[in-house]
This record gives sequence, C-alpha cells and structure tokens, in this order.
Amino acid sequence: MKPVIVFISSVLGLVVILFLLVFQTWPMLVAICLFLTIVGIYDVTQKKRTILRNFPIIGHLRFLLEGIGPEIRQYFIESDTEGKPLNRTQRTYIYSRAKLQNDKHPFGTELDLSIEGNEWIQHSIYPSPHIKTAPKVRFGGDKCTQPYDAALFNISAMSYGSLSKNAIMALNKGALAGGFYHNTGEGSISPYHRMGGDLVYQIGTGYFGCRAADGNFDPEKFKVTANYPEVKMIELKLSQGAKPGHGGILPAAKNNLEIAAIRGVEPFTEVDSPPGHRKFSNSEGLLMFIDEMRELANGKPVGFKICIGNTKEFEEICQVMVRTGRKPDFITVDGAEGGTGAAPIVFSDHVGMPLENALTFVVDTLIKYDLKKDIRIIASAKIVDGFDIFKALSMGADICNSARGMMLSLGCIQALACHKNTCPAGVATNKPSKVKGLVVEEKWKRVKNYQHETVKDFLGLFSAAGCESLTDLKRSLINKQIGGKPVNFADIYPYPEVN
Repeated sequence: MKPVIVFISSVLGLVVILFLLVFQTWPMLVAICLFLTIVGIYDVTQKKRTILRNFPIIGHLRFLLEGIGPEIRQYFIESDTEGKPLNRTQRTYIYSRAKLQNDKHPFGTELDLSIEGNEWIQHSIYPSPHIKTAPKVRFGGDKCTQPYDAALFNISAMSYGSLSKNAIMALNKGALAGGFYHNTGEGSISPYHRMGGDLVYQIGTGYFGCRAADGNFDPEKFKVTANYPEVKMIELKLSQGAKPGHGGILPAAKNNLEIAAIRGVEPFTEVDSPPGHRKFSNSEGLLMFIDEMRELANGKPVGFKICIGNTKEFEEICQVMVRTGRKPDFITVDGAEGGTGAAPIVFSDHVGMPLENALTFVVDTLIKYDLKKDIRIIASAKIVDGFDIFKALSMGADICNSARGMMLSLGCIQALACHKNTCPAGVATNKPSKVKGLVVEEKWKRVKNYQHETVKDFLGLFSAAGCESLTDLKRSLINKQIGGKPVNFADIYPYPEVN
C-alpha cells in the first residue's frame, strides 16, 4: 500500500472517529479503529521504511510531504527568478509569447545586474532599422545538390515515444505554419512527424528507421527515409547534452506494434541503443559515413550532433577534415545543459561541457583549421529567448534549436515527470487519458507564435546593437560581470589565428 494513500486514509479515519464520537455511531467507530490498528501493525512490522517502524501511521505524513514537495516549492516558495531548470520568469516568457499575451514587464528588472555572471549586450546609440522578415541561413557545402535555407530558431530533437503523438503533430504543424524545421529525434520518423513541416532526420546509435535485423545501419532503408520530400537535412547524433556517452534501452513493454514499426525493430523485444556507433570507430570512419549518407540522400546536407567531452577527439576530426577534404555540412553543438533526455543524475550533472564553453571551442577550432567558412554551426541547450539567440550567434553559431522552450509552448508545466509517463500536460506521456488534453489544432498555433515572437525579440536586440547583417554579430557585443567589473566576451574568448 502506498504511504500517501495510507496516510490520507488514516487522517480521514481520525476525522471520522471524532465525528462518530459526537454522534455515537459505534459500529462504524469500531471499524475505523480496526483499520487504523491494522495499518499501525503493518507499519511496525514492515522492514523497508525505518520512519514507519518508529512512527506508525503518523510517519506517512513525511512521505506525503516529500511527494508534493516539488509542487509546493514551484508554486509557493520559489521567487520568479529561482527554479530549475527554467525559472518562473523564463517559463512566463515562453507562455506569453506562445499565447500572444502582453510581453511587457513593469517597474524594471527583477535581476541583480551586479551579480557574478550577469550578461548584457553592447547597444549602439545608432541602432539599425528594424528587420521585419528574419533572414534565413543556407546549409549545404560544395557536395550538396539540395541545399536548405534554415530559420534562425527551430525545434530541437525530440522523438515520438518520448513525446506524445499530439505533441509531435502540434510541433510539426507549427513548423509548417512558421517556416522553421522540426528535428525528429533519434526515434525515426513517425506518421505524426509528417504533417507537412520541414524535418531534420536524426540518426542515433540505434539506427532507428534505417536499422538492419542485426542492429547495424541499413543503407537501403536509410535511402528510402532520407528521400522523403519533407526531410531537408540529416543529423547523425554522436552524443547529446542530457546524457553524453550514455546509451539506452527500449524496454520490451514499451516496444509495442506501433513503436516497433516506426523504428524498424521486432515488437515486444528489448532494443539496445549502445553508447557509441557500430558503423565507425574513428574520425576517418565518421567522415566517410557522412559522405555515404549524403550520397544516399541525393545531396541533402548531412551533419553531426555532439556534446563536447574530450577536446582532442574533436580536434582530430578537424585534422582529418583538412587531410581528406571530407566535411560535414553542419555541426550541432549541444551543451551539457540540454535536458529533454532523461538520464542518470551523475551524467546530467557531471558529464559534458556547458554550451558557452563548447560553442566557443568548436567555433575556434574550426577557425583554427580554416573550416568555419564551410561548416554551419547549430547551437542547442536551454536556448529559450531572444537574448539566448543573440548570444549564441554572437559567439559563432549560425542558428539555434530549442527543445524545452518548444515543450513549454505546447503547455508543459515543468512537472519534471517526463521519465514517468505521467506528464499532466499530455506532452511527455503516451497515456491516452493525458494525451487527449493536448488539442493539436490549438497548440500548433502556440508553437508558431512562440518561435515567431522569440525571433522578433532577437531582431529587436539585433537592431539595438546596430547590426545590419548576421555577419555583424561578434563576441565583442556581449559583456559579462566577472569579479565585480564588466569583461568583454572578445577578451574572455579571443578569436584564434588560422593555422
């Protein structure tokens, strides 16, 4: 019996006892007392919970409070600028833009602007004219015959299964209406992804959607999927910020007929996604695989996603690019702040490089080897507002992706229940009773609104900084409070010399 249920039953029992004492209903009183006696005996004889053995019946209060603790903190204790991973101010920002509500804040900032790490832009007294239509960025190197013009802000990788079918459909319809792309996540392309929006087909170590019977990569299956008309680019996932270096297992119980058909595996069997790829084991193999996929996809842009760990390994990849001439069309840099993949807490907390450090490292390494001009950079990890985009692009990214921002635009309330299949908002669950609450025809509009309004905020900052072209975005436009004084990003992260 769950402690919370037992405690509630016990409290109700005590209330009923008091009521019965007043109204002299003795048979019922005896029954309640008997129930509480049984609970008490169970508590003192069970061996799993020390608190219940020492404090029978009333000890259940501890487990009740522990269970509702996150909700109590979120709604009654935390200030607007507290809360993790996204605070209330950030969540309100997303909700207001998704709903096209008032985006103004009265009486000035609530932030302590002198706090260590505070960041701001260097605005100009000669702002540039506002840009009404956001520019797009072309992806595709000299080996691409089907280049793609990507929006500045897009939907990051989230698979069907991790998200509900209604959530996936709403995201894709929002992408269609707003003219931005939707990354499929490594779980392959489901029917719910195919609502007409542009797709980036992500392939992980499980090779879902292009998987042979033995678990290896199947080029013929890949060729079919990669040539869907809505697939605009292909992303090979090496690692992700939420759990770099950690594989996963799809339990047999979750591997139903629908999921199995989408992922190309046997239903009701346990399916392994190893930490690393079977297809290659070194930098040469990685770049050859990218060339192979580009050819099978008939010239569509192909890149890889990485959370930086061992910096020497990335530098070796760049050295092989220079030596062989083989290059990806883009690199997605995922910071360790990334969080849509549930993971062991030691991986979430202590594995991977944060986005600011990782992005500057990748950009600078590409500059060092004279590769940046040929390879686009996508930044992802906790990018939710216009300043986040401005900062990432100033540091060297070309465009940005967001996962949690898009989830909140769908109605996510940050209940932190993504891994339990109990998401109350119907976003990260496949329980029909919860999924039905997410109305696709309403939520896709909010996804579109959030993306559009966030890019508009970025363009406002872009104008305030006096920028006229995306190439005007430099690290020198950002300052950070360090040691009680402002330090320019160009001094923190100076640009390297080309080798």
